[in-house]
Amino acid sequence: MDALHSIIFYILAAIVLASAAFTAFSSNLVHAAFSLLFTFFGLACLYIQLGADFVGVSQVVVYVGGILVLLLFGVMFTGSIAGGITRQTIQTKWSAFILVVLLAVLLPIVYVTPWGVMDSPQNKELTSNVEVIGKLLLTDYLLPFEIASLLLLIALVGAVVIARGEPKAPEPSEDENETAVV
Repeated sequence: MDALHSIIFYILAAIVLASAAFTAFSSNLVHAAFSLLFTFFGLACLYIQLGADFVGVSQVVVYVGGILVLLLFGVMFTGSIAGGITRQTIQTKWSAFILVVLLAVLLPIVYVTPWGVMDSPQNKELTSNVEVIGKLLLTDYLLPFEIASLLLLIALVGAVVIARGEPKAPEPSEDENETAVV
């Protein structure tokens, strides 16, 4: 059973890495958005495999259900769906340099750090944490939860007001401009 968990993890990790790389390097925005869908679903599956089922379901609801749909609407409204020819600029050269430096700094840290290894999943009792999170949100963290929901509501109303724009004054018709001559 331990080998099966490892195989599933490596398959999910490969899906996440491949779709994330395709998202980052794709020149077509629609293809990048759909590969981002696979990245989000793969991450949700990894969270669920690690026993964080609330975080996994939240990943699907928030990112796939909300943010990805907004991203697709934004792509559709821009009109520039197909990617153009990419040019080698100074920004991409600096980005590549920063990436190499970052990897040179982080890889030794990864190899030197003593990582804790979890016991075999079949030996541990993985319980759901949704009930505990629900109780905490409705007791100890009720006020911050309500403040966050109020801020999100204000942001939503503000977005609607900005999207509507200024109301246009009706232009007077020609009949109203003519005065009656007696």
